[in-house]
Amino acid sequence: MSSQDIFTIVISFLLAGVISFATTPLVKVLAGRVGAIDVPRDSRRMHKVPIPRLGGLAIFFGFLITVLLFAFDQPHMGSILLGAVVIVVLGVLDDIMDLSAKLKFAVQIIAALIPVLSGVRIDILSSFNPFREGDFFRLGWLSIPVTVLWIVGITNAVNLIDGLDGLACGVSSIASVSLLIIAILATEPLVAITMAALCGACIGFLPYNFNPASIFMGDTGATFLGYILATMSIQGYFKFYALISFVVPFLILGLPIFDTAFAILRRVLSGRSPMSPDRGHLHHRLIDMGFSQKQTVAIMYTISAVLGLSAVLLTSTSFGKAMILIATAVILSIVAFKVIERHPHGTPAHREEPKESKRKDGPYE
Repeated sequence: MSSQDIFTIVISFLLAGVISFATTPLVKVLAGRVGAIDVPRDSRRMHKVPIPRLGGLAIFFGFLITVLLFAFDQPHMGSILLGAVVIVVLGVLDDIMDLSAKLKFAVQIIAALIPVLSGVRIDILSSFNPFREGDFFRLGWLSIPVTVLWIVGITNAVNLIDGLDGLACGVSSIASVSLLIIAILATEPLVAITMAALCGACIGFLPYNFNPASIFMGDTGATFLGYILATMSIQGYFKFYALISFVVPFLILGLPIFDTAFAILRRVLSGRSPMSPDRGHLHHRLIDMGFSQKQTVAIMYTISAVLGLSAVLLTSTSFGKAMILIATAVILSIVAFKVIERHPHGTPAHREEPKESKRKDGPYE
C-alpha cells in the first residue's frame, strides 16, 4: 500500500471524527425539537433526567461525507450507502416513535437486499475440513438469502449490545479497526479508508456517549453501525477467500454474534419468544455480578479486541496455528458465557441497571 493511501486513511479517520464530534451538539438540539428523548419512566433507566437520542446521525454524517470524498469509487459502495440511508431513516423514525418489530424487520430486509442484488454476497464458504485446506463450495442462488440473513442478523446483533453507555459504539470501533488492519495487510485501500471513516466517526461520538452519557446514539446509530460492518466485512479481500470470507468477519463481530445467539437460545429453551426482552444479555449479567458500568464496558471491549486480534492473526499466520488460536478463543468465550449464564442475579444492593437501557431494540432485544 502506497504512502498516499496511508495518508488518505489517516485523513479519513480524522475528518470523520471531527465531523461526528462537531455535529453531535447539533443533533442534540434536533432530538429535542422532534421529541427523540429518552425519558426515564421505569426502573430500568438509571438516568434521572431526559437524555436525547438520535446520536447515530452524527456518526452517519461523519461516515457518509468522508466516504463520498475518498472511497466512493469502490465496487457496490453506491448500493451500500443507499441501504444505509434506508437503515438510518428507519432508525430515526424508531427513535421518535415506537415502530413495530415486524415493520422494522421488513424494512431491514429491503435495506439488505439493495447491496445484495447489486452483487454484495457471501457466495463462497469453506468446507470446514481441517485436513484439506482450500476446500470450499459455492452457494449459488443460496448466496442471496444467506447474505441477507448475515446483514440483518449483524444489524440487530450490534443493536442488541447497545445497552450501556459507550458499549455498542466502542465495540463497533474495535471491529472497524480489525477490518482496517486486515484491509491494509491485503492491500485493499478503499476498504481500509471506509473502515477508517467508520472508526473515526465512532471515536468522535464516544466523548458524548461514555458513562455518564449526555446523548444516546439510539437505534439510528446501532443499526447503522451493524449494517455497515456487515456489508463491508464481505467486501473486497473478505469476499474472495473461501475460508476467510466466513471466519474473519465471524470473529471480528463475535461478541454481538455470541450474545445474540445465546439470547435466542435462552429464550427458546425457556419457552419464550426469541424477540421477548430480558436481562440475560452479557452486559446485564456482568452488571448483576457486581461490576460497574465502566468495568463492564471495559471487559466487553477486551473480549472484542481479543476476537479481533484472532481474526487479524488468522489472515497473517499459518492455517494450523490460526485454527488452534481460534479454537482456544471460541472455547474460552463459550466457557465464559456459560459461567456468567449460571451465575445468579446479584442482590439489589449491588445491582446497577444499564444507563442506556433501551425501551426497544431492532426486531430483537
